Amino acid sequence: MITLTGNSLTLKQMKEVLFNEQNVCASEKSMEAAQKSREAVERIVSEKRVVYGINTGFGKFSDVLIDQEHVQDLQLNLIRSHACGVGEPFPEVVAKAMVLLRANALLKGYSGIRPVVIERLINLVNKNITPVIPQQGSLGASGDLAPLSHLALVLVGEGEVFYKGNRMDALTALQLEGLSPITLEAKEGLALINGTQAMTAMGVIGYLEAELLAYESELIASMTIEGLNGIIDAFAEEVQVARGYKQQIDTAARIRQYLSDSLLTTMQGELRVQDAYSLRCIPQVHGASWQALDYVKEKLEIEMNAATDNPLIFDDGEKVISGGNFHGQPIALAMDFMKIAVAELANISERRIERLINPQLNDLPPFLSPQPGLQSGAMIMQYVAASLVSENKTLAHPASVDSIPSSANQEDHVSMGTIASRHAYQIIQNVRRVLAIEMICAMQACEFRGVEKMSSHTKNFYEKGRQHVSSIKQDRIFSKDIEVLAEWLKTIEFSQFIKDLSLEKGTY
Repeated sequence: MITLTGNSLTLKQMKEVLFNEQNVCASEKSMEAAQKSREAVERIVSEKRVVYGINTGFGKFSDVLIDQEHVQDLQLNLIRSHACGVGEPFPEVVAKAMVLLRANALLKGYSGIRPVVIERLINLVNKNITPVIPQQGSLGASGDLAPLSHLALVLVGEGEVFYKGNRMDALTALQLEGLSPITLEAKEGLALINGTQAMTAMGVIGYLEAELLAYESELIASMTIEGLNGIIDAFAEEVQVARGYKQQIDTAARIRQYLSDSLLTTMQGELRVQDAYSLRCIPQVHGASWQALDYVKEKLEIEMNAATDNPLIFDDGEKVISGGNFHGQPIALAMDFMKIAVAELANISERRIERLINPQLNDLPPFLSPQPGLQSGAMIMQYVAASLVSENKTLAHPASVDSIPSSANQEDHVSMGTIASRHAYQIIQNVRRVLAIEMICAMQACEFRGVEKMSSHTKNFYEKGRQHVSSIKQDRIFSKDIEVLAEWLKTIEFSQFIKDLSLEKGTY
C-alpha cells in the first residue's frame, strides 16, 4: 500500500501503482488538511464573499456573480461544457495515472475540495475504473481542462470508463463496484479540472519507457560494437573523466561492463585506428540524452506533487489567491527536451544500422544477407529505421514555442504541454522500433563473427533475443520480427534483465 500525502509521490511509486497493481491510500494528516481547506470554502459561501471559482463564472466570465442556489449547477455545467476532448483516448495506464496524480494534488490541502471526492478518486485507482479520456483538446494552461473534465465526469456518474477489459458507461461501472455518483459542491468542479495532470501523466509514462529505452540502447549498441569489431579504447574511463560529465562517464562504464570479457572488440590500431562517431561517441551522445532525462525526471517529480489548480486557499480561507500554477510551461519544456533526447537515441542507432549492413563500411555480408543478391536481407529494415527517424524529426519540433490565446484573450499565453507530452510518447514508440531493428542486425552480425566470442552479458542478451526473433536464414516478412522484438523490449522481463546487471541508476 502506497500512502499519498500530496508531497512525496515518486516515479518508482507511480510504477508500482500503474504496472504492479499496488493500491493507494490517503494519509490521515493530508485528509485533515483537505477538510480544513474545505471548511474555508464553506465559510466563504455562507458569508457570500465574492471569490473566483466559488461563486463566480470562469475564464472571461470571472466577473459574473453566481447566486448561492446555483452553485451546484455551476460546477456540473463546468464539467459538462469543458468535456469536449476529441480523438483517440489516452492509453488506460495514462488515464489511471491522471486520476492518481489528481488525488495526490488535492491532498495538499490548497484546493477546498471535500475529502469524499478525494476518496472517490482513490476508489477509481484501486478498483481499476479508468476514465475514457480523449487525447486532443488541451492547451496546457488553465490546466488540462478538457481531459480532466472527462475524468471528472466519471465522479458524477457520466462519461465512459474502461473496466475489466470493457468500455462502458461510467455509472454502470460505479454501480458494479457499489459506488455512488458524487454531487459536486462549490469549487469542486474547478478543483478537479484546473491542473496539469494530463501532460504530467503522459510525461510519467513516457519517461518510464524512455529511461528503459536508454538502458536498452546501450546494451544493443554494445552488441553492435562486437558485430563491427569496434575499438574499446574510446570507452576508457580517463577519456570520459577528462570531459567531466557524469552521465557520459556512467554510460561508458556500463558499456565497459557489458563488453568486459568480449573477444570481438579490438584495440586501437589492431584493425583500424578510429571508429566512426556512431560507435566512438556513444558515451557522449547517449550521455547527453541521459542528462536531459535526468532533468525531465526532476521536473516530473516536482509536478507530481504540485498544487496546480486555481484559486488556491491559504490561512484558513483568509487568503484565496488567483495565481497561475495551472500553466504547464515547466512540463511543456521538459517534454520537448525529452522528445529531442530520445529522438537522438534513434538518430545514432540508425547510423549504426547503416554500418552493420553497408558492405562499403564493413567486412560482413552485404545487408547481412544469407545469399546476397538473391536475398535482400536487412536492406529494407534500414529504410524503415530511416523513415522512423525522419518522422521523429517532425514530432520533435517543440510544442512549447507555440501559443494561441483563448477565452476572449483572458488566457493569452498557453503552454501546449499536453501536445508536447503526446508527441514525446509517439517518438518513444518510434525509437523502440529503430532499436529493435539495430538489435536484429547486431545479432546477425555477431553470428557471422562467432556468438561464442561475445561477452557474457551480450551473449545472454543475444540468447534472450533469439527466443523472439530467429536468425535470418532466408528472406521473410521482417515487419513481424520488428514488432515482436519491440514489444519484448517494452516488457517487464527486460527490466528484470537490467536489474540482473546490478545497475544502480534509475527506476529500473
